[in-house]
Amino acid sequence: MKATNGNRVRRLGFGVMLGFGAVAVLGVAQASNAAQGKVIFDAQCAACHSVKPGVNGIGPSLYGVYGKPAAHVAGFAFSAALKNSHLVWNKVTLSKFLANPQAVVPGTKMPYLGLPSASKRAEVIAYLKNPEAK
Repeated sequence: MKATNGNRVRRLGFGVMLGFGAVAVLGVAQASNAAQGKVIFDAQCAACHSVKPGVNGIGPSLYGVYGKPAAHVAGFAFSAALKNSHLVWNKVTLSKFLANPQAVVPGTKMPYLGLPSASKRAEVIAYLKNPEAK
């Protein structure tokens, strides 16, 4: 079949619709990842950490932590090791730290043994990126 301008336009339109569909699905997947991340956070992190601004507990508030330097939360007594780590919390650094905090920052005060599942770490990170997402 010979390609016509009409066929090209239909194929282009279909491709654009698929693209928008993929974006919509990705948005839903990110939201569900964050929702699952909240479940994991509540089960494994909330005993020590809050995601409310300025509410420190045994550990610092993790509100707005994504994209910030380690040990940036005012009013919390961080270990010298974490203060001197020069880490910026992003997808990679958070995943490594959540997998094994003591290995990433020897001397950190965080006693957590780590979250071995990469997919669960990704979900917690999605939640920390936007803890107010529904």
